[in-house]
Amino acid sequence: MGIRSYDAFAKPVDGIRERSVAGGAITLVAALAAGLLLLSQTILYLRVETRHSMHLADSVPSALFNNANARQLVGHRIPLRVHVTFPHLHCSALDYSHDGNSLSSGKFEHYHKPPFTFTKRKPTVDEYKKAAVGGFGREVASTQKRSEGCTLTGTLHAPRVGGTLSVSVSPDAWRRATSLLSFGVDPSRDPDPFHGKLPNVTHFVHDITFGAPFPPGDNPLQNAAHVMDNGSGVALANVAVKLVPTTYKRTFHAARETYQASVSRHIVQPETLAAQRSTLLPGLLLTYDFTPLAVRHVESRENWFVFLSSLVGIVGGVFVTVGLVTGCLVNSAQALLGLVYPLYNSVDDKNNDQYNDTQYDKRANAEEEEGVFARAICVRSLCLAIIEIASRITLGNRDIEVTQKRRDQ
Repeated sequence: MGIRSYDAFAKPVDGIRERSVAGGAITLVAALAAGLLLLSQTILYLRVETRHSMHLADSVPSALFNNANARQLVGHRIPLRVHVTFPHLHCSALDYSHDGNSLSSGKFEHYHKPPFTFTKRKPTVDEYKKAAVGGFGREVASTQKRSEGCTLTGTLHAPRVGGTLSVSVSPDAWRRATSLLSFGVDPSRDPDPFHGKLPNVTHFVHDITFGAPFPPGDNPLQNAAHVMDNGSGVALANVAVKLVPTTYKRTFHAARETYQASVSRHIVQPETLAAQRSTLLPGLLLTYDFTPLAVRHVESRENWFVFLSSLVGIVGGVFVTVGLVTGCLVNSAQALLGLVYPLYNSVDDKNNDQYNDTQYDKRANAEEEEGVFARAICVRSLCLAIIEIASRITLGNRDIEVTQKRRDQ
């Protein structure tokens, strides 16, 4: 026994196989079904499946001060990017602080050294148009007063603990404004940037981002306007942010550590600040904290080997299924015809017997008629011969009598 005896795919002889129109139509239908299934399976494979899971966030000790080396700060701090425009507040009257360390006190520069610090500058035309919004949402068309506004930009490396970020009127500018309004006395010899009015702290938040941005989600701290429409322009925009650590993993990409933000905000009016005897100055107060729960966001596709197995199974399964269905239909038809053919054959045999008997009778009658006809022809021929002989004899006797009469005469 050779290897040929183990062949499980015996090939039929080409001359024995029979091709038909129905078989070709069934094959085309099976090929079309297999193609559609292959296309749908490919689309399902290319579609990204998103899975979400929650777990406790990793505990990371915080390095609060910059005296630690860069290797020790890795993983302990996140970048905090800020881009805010105050269209009615001069840069000389703007102050900012992080965790109570303000620019006016000199502590901010002590803990946040360049390049990780903030910068104040005159807003651009586009920034001013976005930020200079009136109390009823009417954009200020004139951009000649851009020098009266201020834009704060920069990036900090903030510890991974809760904290506060404040962008407000500077203490000196606030004391000067309140002194002019209350007592009519200006303690400073510099020109009054507010022109004898209270500072308008309406501002526009272009972007405030903690860490790497989360691509599938929107940043609620982006393109947000805080309009102080109480007539004086003095109020405090209090924004509370809950940061959710999120691991974002895409197909064929490395995992990224990002943060999703849940934001709640409200405007604190000056009457409320005075009633609570708050030391907070008008402007923007951002309070943020980290949740103890983390989210894992994974985008994945089906395994390549599972996809390949599905393709092979689809092609083989379609043709095997069609072959089984076709075989069942053919066998059923043959079995049904096998029950009908014997009855038809028996009736056909009887008809054939009756036909043969009839044909025999007809043939016998024909032969008998042929014999009678032949005999009649023979009799007729004999009669004709006798008549002719008799006529000849008669004519001959008349000729003899005529000849003798002529002789006698």
